[in-house]
Amino acid sequence: MKKLYIECKSGISGDMTVAALLDLGADKEILQNVLNTIPLKNFKTEIRRVQKNGIDVCDFNVILEEDNHDHDMNYLYGHEHEEHHHQSENHPHHHHHHSDEKHHHEHRGLTEIKEIIANTKMTENAKKLALSIFTILAEAESKAHNKPINEVHFHEVGAVDSIVDIISIAVCFDNLNINDVIVPELYEGTGTVRCQHGILPVPVPAVCNIVSAYNLPLKFLPDKGEFITPTGAAFIASVKTSLKLPEKFTIQKIGMGAGKRNYERPNLLRIFLIETEDKNTTEELYKLETNIDDCTGESLGFVMEELLINNALDVHYIPCFMKKNRPAWLLTILCEEKDVQNLEQIVFKNTTTIGIRKTKIARTKLTRKKISVQTEFGSVEAKQVVLPDGTVRNYPEYESVSSICRNKNVSFWDVYNKAINM
Repeated sequence: MKKLYIECKSGISGDMTVAALLDLGADKEILQNVLNTIPLKNFKTEIRRVQKNGIDVCDFNVILEEDNHDHDMNYLYGHEHEEHHHQSENHPHHHHHHSDEKHHHEHRGLTEIKEIIANTKMTENAKKLALSIFTILAEAESKAHNKPINEVHFHEVGAVDSIVDIISIAVCFDNLNINDVIVPELYEGTGTVRCQHGILPVPVPAVCNIVSAYNLPLKFLPDKGEFITPTGAAFIASVKTSLKLPEKFTIQKIGMGAGKRNYERPNLLRIFLIETEDKNTTEELYKLETNIDDCTGESLGFVMEELLINNALDVHYIPCFMKKNRPAWLLTILCEEKDVQNLEQIVFKNTTTIGIRKTKIARTKLTRKKISVQTEFGSVEAKQVVLPDGTVRNYPEYESVSSICRNKNVSFWDVYNKAINM
């Protein structure tokens, strides 16, 4: 099974992440085609090779033709900390992007960001990831400034270059098509930084709020300054599925993205494509449970829908009896650690419960992949699973089977059985 291991020993920022994903093999042409559709104007992107302590790495930049600059380190340090890359390089590739949409000088809020995502031509998965990153940033800024999320107009997300960074991250990550992401820890500097709001302690409030809300392990470096930007932290919060590397694996490829400043250590982000040899994988999940005896069936159905929409891996109700012989429902949710807080909030908001039990569990998961099975009725989407003895088994997807049944006027079992036996 293929996984990504993200090593953040020099921190993580938006442009470092894009560069590392491109270096790992994300399709540059697909990225550029998407960037051409962003309804913003007067920016260009640059992809090139640079040297970091003698190591050849990829560098990604968003260059603005007007002053709307909040790009990663500039968001924190101001223009005096910019590097204009007078380093060793191999013929950078510039791509200009001009939209007919009127350029906005004001900083944008989450509502405007959602419109930009909706009007950018990228896959639904890429849109979902981009929106997740933006939402996590908005929540962090909302908490930092004590304002409702839709009233926050914040520099890091509102600036053109940060928007381009995050959309680029989403497109490149989606293009690699790997969903298991391991991030053991994030490394951060110390001291203070000067930004739009004045002098702030490191980590800055937005980063503190993200690592706290999503249980991201933090280690401090002896170096002064900001190593983790809000964009970098929000990306990790969106995609991390595990904190632990498998005991045994092989490295298939390494992508390295350049940071913008120079230190004694190489300032780069490394993303490893690794593969485990095990036929099945044990992963750590959380089980959330609560007993509910005074909610309507309609409200419980709504809660289940909301939980599944918001990344719950499994949701079910079991009839039970509570104190005073009251018939009730036991709500059980399986989820990844990064989704615990959000799912708990959904339950508290939409049910009458006043407490949720939380348990860390292990789940053994068989290797699986999505396939298309060709049958006499048409192509059926299915999940292909490898059993411990090496046997392969296909599980047709309900939506695909039912669609063919209605279009071809055939029975469900005719289509289902054909897909299983192909």
